[in-house]
Amino acid sequence: MQRLLPLMVFLALATLLGAGIWLSAVRDPNAIPSPLIGKPAPAFELPSLHEPERTVRSEELLGRPYLLNVFGSWCPGCREEHPVIARLARAGHLPVIGFNWKDQREDALRWLNQFGDPYALVLVDFEGHTAIDYGVYGAPESFLIGADGTVLYKHIGPITWEDIEREILPRLSSKDGVGS
Repeated sequence: MQRLLPLMVFLALATLLGAGIWLSAVRDPNAIPSPLIGKPAPAFELPSLHEPERTVRSEELLGRPYLLNVFGSWCPGCREEHPVIARLARAGHLPVIGFNWKDQREDALRWLNQFGDPYALVLVDFEGHTAIDYGVYGAPESFLIGADGTVLYKHIGPITWEDIEREILPRLSSKDGVGS
């Protein structure tokens, strides 16, 4: 039995190492879970970028799912994901609401003028208070909000079309009643 002890220790360590490798392959090490998933989206009252005199309340967006996309003209990742956001908006699966974060109005308008404005509406969070309520780490980030105002999904970093096909679109057609 004592002769088998080193072999048993080796097999136990190899099993632990294999489990660790398998778990790291299954999980996204960059994924940061949001405590908002499955809960009502934080309420807000924010000005519109294009109509600064207009204030939009979160309740006005209820009734249809939407993607809330946090962006800024200063954000290189936002530039990277912008064609994907534009493609999603053109596809018409759901409205994309821009959430311009800690930006200057003129810079945001110039950026949208240069790259195109795919947003159904652009909200402005100059001070970043609403972003804190949403737990925004940085731009870009996107939140899928259900028709009832529930946060269904959060994506950190530039979103890809694969992310949309894998994470967003299935949630739109799920039995959770998103958009239905």
